[in-house]
Amino acid sequence: MVAPREQQGALIPQFYAGRSVLITGATGFVGKVLVERLLFTCPDIGRLVLLLRAKKGTAPQQRLKELKESQVFDVVRQRCPQQLDKLVALEGDVAVEGLGLPPGAAQQLQDISVVFHSAATLKFDEELRKAVDQNVRSVMRLMELCDTLPDMQAFVHVSTAYSNAELSTVAERVYPAPAPLPAVLALTSHVDDCALASLTQQYIAPKPNTYTFTKALAESAVERHGNTGYPIAIFRPTIVISALRHPFPGWIENLNGPTGVVVAIGKGLLHVFRCAGTKADFLPVDIAADTLIAVAWETAVDKPTEVRVYHCSTAENPTTFKAFEEEMRRAVTHHPFDKALWYPSGTAVESKWLYWSMEFLLQKAPLFLAEHCARLLGIKTQLSLITVGQRLSAMNGALEFFSTREWQFETGRVRALRRRLSPADQRTYNLDVNTIRWDEHYKNFVKGIRKYLLRERDQDLAAARTHLRKMWILHQAVKFASLLLLLRLILQSRYARAFVYGTLRLLLSLFSAVYGRLRA
Repeated sequence: MVAPREQQGALIPQFYAGRSVLITGATGFVGKVLVERLLFTCPDIGRLVLLLRAKKGTAPQQRLKELKESQVFDVVRQRCPQQLDKLVALEGDVAVEGLGLPPGAAQQLQDISVVFHSAATLKFDEELRKAVDQNVRSVMRLMELCDTLPDMQAFVHVSTAYSNAELSTVAERVYPAPAPLPAVLALTSHVDDCALASLTQQYIAPKPNTYTFTKALAESAVERHGNTGYPIAIFRPTIVISALRHPFPGWIENLNGPTGVVVAIGKGLLHVFRCAGTKADFLPVDIAADTLIAVAWETAVDKPTEVRVYHCSTAENPTTFKAFEEEMRRAVTHHPFDKALWYPSGTAVESKWLYWSMEFLLQKAPLFLAEHCARLLGIKTQLSLITVGQRLSAMNGALEFFSTREWQFETGRVRALRRRLSPADQRTYNLDVNTIRWDEHYKNFVKGIRKYLLRERDQDLAAARTHLRKMWILHQAVKFASLLLLLRLILQSRYARAFVYGTLRLLLSLFSAVYGRLRA
């Protein structure tokens, strides 16, 4: 007899008790929060084995040490520091044949029962060969390893809700591969770099970039592999942004997507970006991590024979890019970033032609002039302002596909999963996007960028506000001077002068006629 839900307690921590978990991508944004939530919410969990590669001369064990020192674990260090001892580094690389594992590594993984595959390259314009290696071959290699593990209970592949971005409505299922998998693997193995680069855009169409193309291909590889003794799920989050609550409100640690836009606006570098007033499907990272933990639990409990797909979206509690723009502009003036180069004046436009015109006048030309003036005055800058302008333009180009379109994602499985949780689990794991108050979250988003990403101190906030007031005065002065210059240019033109004078005479005569009628 099944106990009433109130008496069942927290089922998810019970499931993870004593279990060992393998995680790839643990040093990424979502990966860090996933590790933190597992350690904090599952006190009896077994080992958390993190697949880490040597990076920039830093060995995996040193990277693990640096990970443990991350701000994301501040609460764990304060309340249950012994949990950090459960983190184990396993040297490997998902982009290398055999995962780059040392001899005998598979024997160290015999007790693994849950695997989260989060490692991926997130660059939209990544070279096709590298994107296939990191996003497609990686999951194939990992699943081959999992086939040899005797205690596997669940495999969860982290994909993206935009893997089928060419569709306006996306169901919770795996769609046909965008290209034959064997053909793509052969192409990226044998074609030289120049030839591959020249045919990439045509080959991946109608996908907007190599990221979505390879993510869709990876899902097809997962389904093709199928259930070979353990159940499999695909997790598709939308645009992941700062934390709602855990580990801290506003916690953020990367510059991807909307975060890069906010930093560029707040620092006074980005003055125009292209987006429509469509829905913005932003997802707090802790809701994504909590849902991911619950998805693995349900997958292990239900043992489905088919590959399940879970969409994690804020469609139930929508916000818009217009609201994002307004709240961000307000927040970066109330909580300004240190040493902003200009007053935050980012403007969103929908028209492509208007965007190009404003980008040149308000962004490219001023940065070009500022760079050359700095060179003439002998002022050295850390980064070329012309390069900054090029990077901002590239960022806009990469994001505009997603900021000018709208999608409808089916979310039936995640909503059903939310209802399935026991009351104790619901208090621990937040799968409910209706708990988001967007105005408050956007404010915490900016405060989190300032504190956790830019590492700017609260003690310097007063100085930042004083600096911003000076930038506002300068901004208004430049606008006024520009207006005077424009009027002068207009009045210097004989035809423009005649037009202005004629308009004034017409307005004066109309005013006189109206005034005469009123007097009569």
